[in-house]
Amino acid sequence: MNTVLVIAFLKAAVIAGTPLLFATLGEIMTERAGNLNLGVEGMMLMGAVMGFQVGYSTSNPLLALIAAALAGGAGALIFAFLTVSLRSNQVVSGLALTIFGTGFAGFVGQGLVGLKLSEKFSAGFLKIKLPLLGDIPALGEIFFNHDILVYIGYLTAIILGLYLYNTRNGLNLRAVGENPAAADAASVRVTRYKYLHILLGGALCGIGGAYLSLVYVPVWQENITAGRGWIAVALVIFSSWNPYKAVFGAFLFGGLDIIGFRLQGTGIVISQYIFAMIPYLVTIIILVVVSFKKDRKNAPPKSLGEPYFREER
Repeated sequence: MNTVLVIAFLKAAVIAGTPLLFATLGEIMTERAGNLNLGVEGMMLMGAVMGFQVGYSTSNPLLALIAAALAGGAGALIFAFLTVSLRSNQVVSGLALTIFGTGFAGFVGQGLVGLKLSEKFSAGFLKIKLPLLGDIPALGEIFFNHDILVYIGYLTAIILGLYLYNTRNGLNLRAVGENPAAADAASVRVTRYKYLHILLGGALCGIGGAYLSLVYVPVWQENITAGRGWIAVALVIFSSWNPYKAVFGAFLFGGLDIIGFRLQGTGIVISQYIFAMIPYLVTIIILVVVSFKKDRKNAPPKSLGEPYFREER
């Protein structure tokens, strides 16, 4: 295969995987706090529609991203109140959030369908070739010649990894996810940690959704996330709750998402619906494979999905 085509495909996979990366990192942060939020799809849609609406109204990329993060955080706040304060079932609450986010995006976005962001707005997300790194043969073009949000995705993964594994607050967060009663006994404010990281996780999901509506497809359309939130939930398991592994997983699934478009001009005659189901088929296979791995490295936080009530410790 032509080297230029391979590089172009891998570069496109990075772009397609960026919204998945933000959403996966957000869900990792949430699950590390011991809360299973299946509302990723809903938060991404909320971030996508609010980011697009503010971006279309103001032509200001920064305001659009802030609006998207706040929208995703608002959805996460609903989830946090239900599951942390009221100790509701986390699976049901997450599914309800997905339904709410889908309805919210449909309601807010009904007047935005078909609208396109201005050239002035899009200029804020022009490709930037990083000095030195962008000059590395092949790798420079694949990883270091993108818009600023791709680089923010890299940076977010690195910062979250350092936070989890190299800081005291990160250790406290992991303790909250593993054994909130023990963390509470050690004077860690469990409720505060849960709320803070659930909200930050929701904000990242909102930014992931906004990448789709502001950069990837800068025209509003219904159901713009197309199930990517569910793939992000699976990617958390695939990456073993590790932000560094999430980068690889997100770009892998980004490549699977676009492989159908890339093969259309090669003469290979396969139904587009086969290509469309590849990411979800691989998701199922990965979940099955990971379920057989019982070692500690691949284990979820021990208190994941379990409500914590201080008086019961």
